[in-house]
Amino acid sequence: MFEGSTILITGGTGSFGNAVMRRFLKDEKFSEVRIFSRDEKKQDDMRKELNNTKLKFYLGDVRDKRSVDNVMHGVDYIFHAAALKQVPSCEFFPMQAVHTNVMGAENVLDSAVQHGVKKIVVLSTDKAVYPINAMGMSKALMEKVMVAKSRNAGNALLCGTRYGNVMASRGSVIPLFVQQIKAGKPITITDPEMTRFMMTLDDAVDLVLFAYENGQPGDIFVQKSPASTIADLATALKELYNSNVDVQIIGTRHGEKLFESLVNREEMAKATELENYYRIPADTRDLNYGLYFSEGESKISQIEEYNSHNTTRLDVEGTKQLLLKLDFIREDLGL
Repeated sequence: MFEGSTILITGGTGSFGNAVMRRFLKDEKFSEVRIFSRDEKKQDDMRKELNNTKLKFYLGDVRDKRSVDNVMHGVDYIFHAAALKQVPSCEFFPMQAVHTNVMGAENVLDSAVQHGVKKIVVLSTDKAVYPINAMGMSKALMEKVMVAKSRNAGNALLCGTRYGNVMASRGSVIPLFVQQIKAGKPITITDPEMTRFMMTLDDAVDLVLFAYENGQPGDIFVQKSPASTIADLATALKELYNSNVDVQIIGTRHGEKLFESLVNREEMAKATELENYYRIPADTRDLNYGLYFSEGESKISQIEEYNSHNTTRLDVEGTKQLLLKLDFIREDLGL
């Protein structure tokens, strides 16, 4: 589907942008990949490292509609990955999360529709489900903006993905634990019983490509993923690195949950279960609120949400096997 196409990745210098861009570089059928971000240093590093004429770099910010319009001419498909993702920083600066994650997403979607883009996939997070922190709330609103605009997007198809923690991505706890182990310092964990979904960057790319191939207007796709407790994650890393450092419990940080949800109970009532994914269709009802009073959904009270406590639980050995998929860990261990 990407043959001869121009692809735009917003936030293209981030962890996901790098991963999906490198996947595309293996497929020479596309015409051009545009990297749009505000980080000139990362863009320059990427330009020098890859030295690929099909890779084009655009400096700009999704908050600035003019800079978004500047990159949009001739684009066929968009991965919208630009976002503020750090939970603590968004807690202290919530309006910054709103400006980037909500209004920035609106700028990208509006510009895409205006410029005749064929398909846009926005990237969201498990923190958008039952959100308790500013980052999750802003991402939940971003999803609502996408669904609302998908109803009147003309020939543009808008859909989304939602995924949990991407292992070893920027802000992930795994590089921190590894750094602490190498320095001989205690591993600092917030709550040993806290669970998190575990997926690799390749899994995240697969999910987005699946959404491109199968998405209908307003759909949100979720990949079924295993989870691990933070205690098992720390133990797995200690065993891989043959370390006996202590584990120090420091308490829950700003805005953290005991477990993360990928699909809420209300969404599960209408979701379609596929082999490796859940498809959450858009609510197509209009503002005729009479329907809400005359028709209910009895299944909701009988359905359980999909979260990191009730998904497949990895033990220490299973967590180790998943960690060994990470390139930097394999390099550290000489594998």
